Amino acid sequence: MENIEKPNEQPKWYVIHTYSGYENSVETDLRNMIENNNLHDYIFDIKIPVEDDIVERNGKKKVIQRKKFPSYIYIKMIYTSHIWFMVTRIHGVTSFVGPVGRPVALTDEEIRRIGLETISIEDFKIKQGDDVRVISGALENFIGVVDSINAEHQKVKVIVAMFGRQTPVELDFSQVEKL
Repeated sequence: MENIEKPNEQPKWYVIHTYSGYENSVETDLRNMIENNNLHDYIFDIKIPVEDDIVERNGKKKVIQRKKFPSYIYIKMIYTSHIWFMVTRIHGVTSFVGPVGRPVALTDEEIRRIGLETISIEDFKIKQGDDVRVISGALENFIGVVDSINAEHQKVKVIVAMFGRQTPVELDFSQVEKL
């Protein structure tokens, strides 16, 4: 990337659309492109969010990882037309998500809901005993009280009322907001 002046921008998260099943190979090619072209000052992180799923095969339960958003990769970068050109030329990439294939940065709310960045305990303003609302997942919009906080695993135990009973549920930091 000679002759390109480093912009004074903060990196932002963008979404890349790929062909189905190409997510891992695109991620590998992106990481190779960063190394080969010394783009560490422009591209900071690449993520393919996954979730654990329990499947039963031949009478045995097995935990497998499924992509939360098939055909999408999240990339934290400083946008330039040169970076856009290099990323969109990778085999398997169809485009950036945005109007006419030009990227639109994710908002802080979207980043939090997707869980792209971990929340440090200093930034996590919720304490034991606080009232919270679940903002994502199966219990979305449930109201509860924080019972305990596990900073190491980025988890919070919340007591919610379900079917007339107080039920403890474990949630990620990113799944709750303070009321």
